[in-house]
Amino acid sequence: MKASPPSALSEASVATTPSPQAGLNRGSARSVLMTVLGELVWPTGQPARTSALLYVMAGLGIEEATARQAIIRGAESGWIEGEKHGREVSWSLTPYLTRVFEEGSRRVDDLSDPFPEWDSRWLVLFITVPKAQRSHRKRLYGDLTWAGFGNPAPGVWLSPHGERHVQVSEVVRRLGLAESTMSFHGPVDGVGLSEAEIVTKGWDLDSLAQDYAEVYEEFRAPQPQSPDEVLFTEVRAVGQLQRFPFTDPQLPAALLPDWIGRRVADHIQSLRRRWARDVTERWAEISRGEY
Repeated sequence: MKASPPSALSEASVATTPSPQAGLNRGSARSVLMTVLGELVWPTGQPARTSALLYVMAGLGIEEATARQAIIRGAESGWIEGEKHGREVSWSLTPYLTRVFEEGSRRVDDLSDPFPEWDSRWLVLFITVPKAQRSHRKRLYGDLTWAGFGNPAPGVWLSPHGERHVQVSEVVRRLGLAESTMSFHGPVDGVGLSEAEIVTKGWDLDSLAQDYAEVYEEFRAPQPQSPDEVLFTEVRAVGQLQRFPFTDPQLPAALLPDWIGRRVADHIQSLRRRWARDVTERWAEISRGEY
């Protein structure tokens, strides 16, 4: 028997919101739930019982009432769908959240990629938001930031990832800004700002580097002992890593030759691989009610 259905997401909201995590606070119950769903539930392709989600979220510091509310809000937001089995509810990922995880996992994997094949060409957007459409400005800026674009000057957005033109073209179209947008693809030709200056002005890399350093310090040499400690530590580490695609533009090594982000991402991924079997086995036990 199906549980109460979640609120449907409109086509426009799905198309222009790259991931629900973009609106979540770091360490919030909904953010923790998102990480649990992506790291434990999605890989199995199986639904998760409420009790299993509550157990893991409790281990990650979320009180039961708060966790239950996060699950309810996740359903209302179109992340998960519930099905009752007696007094228990099992939650399956919606197609929407599955697409989010597919895209998000690629972006997380790319954090450690030095992007050595960059051809020195930039995708540049000149965008003016008309006064009558100023309500779209926040959505536009959020979507362009998610796509890895920097903003070195008013109305100018650019990225070395030229392949993302399809993604930003869809954003511009859906926000009705095509008539006030121009795009170009090519190298910097030496007039005005240098590439180094573009990088400095386009992204707040000092703050981002500090954020990465704090995550590295937290997970530099973890030594979890019990199966639960391994699972909780792995989910916390991955949850921290999953925040960075929203702020790290994933610039090529030619622009950032010794970027701390690549080193930290590679370190977290190595922990993830080391604990993968233990985490999978412990989650299977929790899913069976073996607490």
